[in-house]
Amino acid sequence: MADDNTQGFMIGDVEVRRVLEWRAPYAPARELVPGVEAPVWDGNRRWLSPDHWDPETGRAVVALQTWVLRSAGRTVLVDTGVGHGRERPGNPFFHRQGGEGLPARLEAQAGVRPEDVDLVVNTHIHGDHVGWNTQDVDGTWTPTFPGARYLLPAADDHHFGPGGGYGGGLRPDDRLIYEDSIAPVHASGQALLWDGHHRIDENLTLEAAPGHTPGSSVLRVASRGERAVFVGDLLHSPVQILHPECSSCFCLDPERAAASRRRVLERAADERELVVPAHFGGAGVVEVRREKGALKVAGRMP
Repeated sequence: MADDNTQGFMIGDVEVRRVLEWRAPYAPARELVPGVEAPVWDGNRRWLSPDHWDPETGRAVVALQTWVLRSAGRTVLVDTGVGHGRERPGNPFFHRQGGEGLPARLEAQAGVRPEDVDLVVNTHIHGDHVGWNTQDVDGTWTPTFPGARYLLPAADDHHFGPGGGYGGGLRPDDRLIYEDSIAPVHASGQALLWDGHHRIDENLTLEAAPGHTPGSSVLRVASRGERAVFVGDLLHSPVQILHPECSSCFCLDPERAAASRRRVLERAADERELVVPAHFGGAGVVEVRREKGALKVAGRMP
């Protein structure tokens, strides 16, 4: 699975482009998805390596990326990555990051400037999905996309925000994430909270898929008979397609996440939806099928 799909593809009338932040071996695979045993990784080595797993180190390979959708005349971003200059002491991969920023990558890879963005979809409120919601302007965290509405799951906003006591999140960075990447969007009046189900336009619909976080969601695309589902962190590795009962170590409610995962993947298999996870390397897009009652990875976008 070596293709990048940075040149984009179509789902009916919806154009999709991927903008990569980084891709590298990350956590030990059996720690990232603790329920999946070594024989599963080894038995699928041929297609997991090198895009999803490094057999030499035993680490899962993941990507951080933003998906750019052009739908019904509007430009939509799905998740915004880590961001620059963030205090994330709980995660060295995200702490005080620099380098080329998302605005520059968006323009270079997708021809999109910050002022062109109409909607930002945060599938959930974790630091690697909301980081470029804002940027530092003269010492103040300011929305990166000045004309955009930011669609935020209400359950996550409550859980991680001050109304929920900052959620008692499992990770030490949760309060910092809310304060630098979410609160400024509320202050600017650009936040739109939704719950359960939200139709964006004739092609795009948001749907709750809780478990990874209380407000974790998926974005469904349906246009001219073609379908895809952007599943956020329902999946961190393709082995979870083979074993949907296995949640990642980052899931706040692993059992609920597993139920959401199975429901979304089974529908994808039945309705021939392309599955677009937040963190897959390679092509970044997979097809899922049922075989003898089990879910299988059937292919990817060419």
